[in-house]
Amino acid sequence: MTTDPVRLTADLIRCPTVTPAEGGALVLLQDLLEAAGFVCTRVDRGETPNLFARWGDKGHARSFGFNGHTDVVPVGNRDAWTADPFGAEIRDGVLYGRGATDMKSGVAAFAAAAVDFVARTPPEGAIVLAITGDEEGDATDGTIALLDWMEAEGETMTVCLVGEPTCPDRMGEMIKIGRRGSMNAWFTVTGRQGHSAYPHRALNPLPALVRLMDRLASHELDSGTAHFDPSTLAVVTVDTGNPATNVIPAQARATVNIRFNDTHSGASLSEWLQTEAARIDATFGTTTETRIRISGESFLTPPGALSGLVSAAVRAETGITPELSTTGGTSDARFVRSHCPVVEFGLVGKTMHQVDECVPTAQIDQLKAIYTRILAEYFAA
Repeated sequence: MTTDPVRLTADLIRCPTVTPAEGGALVLLQDLLEAAGFVCTRVDRGETPNLFARWGDKGHARSFGFNGHTDVVPVGNRDAWTADPFGAEIRDGVLYGRGATDMKSGVAAFAAAAVDFVARTPPEGAIVLAITGDEEGDATDGTIALLDWMEAEGETMTVCLVGEPTCPDRMGEMIKIGRRGSMNAWFTVTGRQGHSAYPHRALNPLPALVRLMDRLASHELDSGTAHFDPSTLAVVTVDTGNPATNVIPAQARATVNIRFNDTHSGASLSEWLQTEAARIDATFGTTTETRIRISGESFLTPPGALSGLVSAAVRAETGITPELSTTGGTSDARFVRSHCPVVEFGLVGKTMHQVDECVPTAQIDQLKAIYTRILAEYFAA
């Protein structure tokens, strides 16, 4: 008897797991994995549910890891859905529901592959599943908590595959071997409030803020590197909170988001932002408070044995040679990379986070087959 990844995906979709709710998803997975001989531990931290599962010897030198998440983003306007977001309806060979693409299908595929693989061909080594309920949120108590616990308990992964959706249009066309770094910066420029008819008696923070945003947005951070596109900075908010036309406000605020490649670090970019703000203050006489949050540094798993293993399995099952890419946003691979070499491969991600999120059921079966082949080749080597 085999484990049906489509049915498992549907069962997971029926668990309402909007971050950080567990919704029954990890309980379902733990029951499945323990019945297959996996040793399971809940590694909850704060309000975040996490599950660690291992088949085989603890700390084995050949420990293949899978990482993924069962939490999902909110459904948005429920009335706009043509299917129940948590109903897991299958219509014309397509499975609908929040998390169908991102990424309950990926978790179901690697869990089903792992369960069936150890039952049929018990490997010389270990298989580890690290599953979190906090990837779509702040991600402070999810995979990070799992890795902290693993380090304390002597649990290891030799290599890891994150099952995020990675393919833009066709199944098999892209593997992620790295990710850009991500950071946000919030600027509050303070001047002096006054009457707009007497600007010389006030200190308007808006010209200073606008000049600062122009300097940041106009600056070319870099022209890209061997494996990364050019870094980008986007001004995402500008606000004074001032409804009056005859008042110069005391403060103005703006926020920027930076996606950066391996030319930079979060620290080097933070220093640049603060230096630019200080130059503006020196010019305008304003005072700027800068608050920065670094979501993750850029990283790269150089093309090699792991990406070659995954590429060969994808090519064998799909007939497509995948591109090795670092495009897109962030994922929990940014945390795993400090533990072991990591790559990402999963479904076509066109509908993730959208109304009527969905996935063709055939893709879920195909993904399980790819993950199974990866395990077979890894432990055969």
